[in-house]
Amino acid sequence: MMKPEYVLGIDIGGTKIAVGLVDAKGRQVAGDRTPTQPDTPPEKTINRMLDLCRALIRRAGINKESVRAIGIAFAGPMDPLEGRIKNPPNLPGWHGLPLVSMVQENLGMPTYIENDANAAALGEARFGAGVGVENMVYMTVSTGVGGGAVLDGRLYRGETGSACELGHITLVHNGRECGCGAKGCLEAYASGTALAKRAKEVVRSGERSVLADLAGDVDNITAKTVVQAMQQGDELARRLWDETMEYLGAGVVSVVNIFNPRLVVLGGGLTNTGEILFIPVREAVKRLAMAPLAEVVDIVPAKLGDAVGVIGAAAVAFEKAPGATNVSK
Repeated sequence: MMKPEYVLGIDIGGTKIAVGLVDAKGRQVAGDRTPTQPDTPPEKTINRMLDLCRALIRRAGINKESVRAIGIAFAGPMDPLEGRIKNPPNLPGWHGLPLVSMVQENLGMPTYIENDANAAALGEARFGAGVGVENMVYMTVSTGVGGGAVLDGRLYRGETGSACELGHITLVHNGRECGCGAKGCLEAYASGTALAKRAKEVVRSGERSVLADLAGDVDNITAKTVVQAMQQGDELARRLWDETMEYLGAGVVSVVNIFNPRLVVLGGGLTNTGEILFIPVREAVKRLAMAPLAEVVDIVPAKLGDAVGVIGAAAVAFEKAPGATNVSK
């Protein structure tokens, strides 16, 4: 009888680090998290993360030899081949850090790193909404817009491992300024941040709405405020939401036309609104995407929820680690 095997999945973001022990079926059997603390020297944060990993294995009562590898999902630019971090906007002190070698040398396990959106795409493909599908695109619609693609059963990484910056499809020529420095990106029109920014602008212009009252102040308006106001029948909030869905639908149409996927999996905080998001996006794809492509694609919610970062990181480890259970299609 084969012994169970596990990997460690580590999800590093701008505010928190989540760590999980994941089995070969994609089930997280133990987990923990710690604040990232961007102002703390990165070496101290990494040491805290390593201690968390060791404690997690001990607490789970699992023999360390059963943990085959470590996967890291990192929210920011990095070189997956060198395992080195490059100019992360939310963790500026981490630039140039050889993160993979630091983790590997301290924990004594093969360690692999992937962009967090790519890792999430692989996680959904292997253990979530995309199981059994060869061609799938994952898009996260939250504070920003990101994504990854699994094509012909394999994660598509591109020349430098940075493919599928789907939030930076140019949607409007010379349009609204995006956080990346360009203008007209999908993220500048269809993210939760963009929706909140637009809502603040129109409320300040004098249009009548309950948005400011719900938030307590114009500066406190968020995407969640817009959804709450819309549910109360606020006409301005409904208009803002409908406009945002038009932009998001146009972005998904571009993804369908480029990749010809069987599935587009949508995750992230904004998708928690459910059918008020999925219905207009599906209708946009049906109406605007090229007919042979629109006919074969389904637009579905992500399944892994808040665990997508850890399970995605684990999927990376299972895919790359020599001798680990083969979870690829």
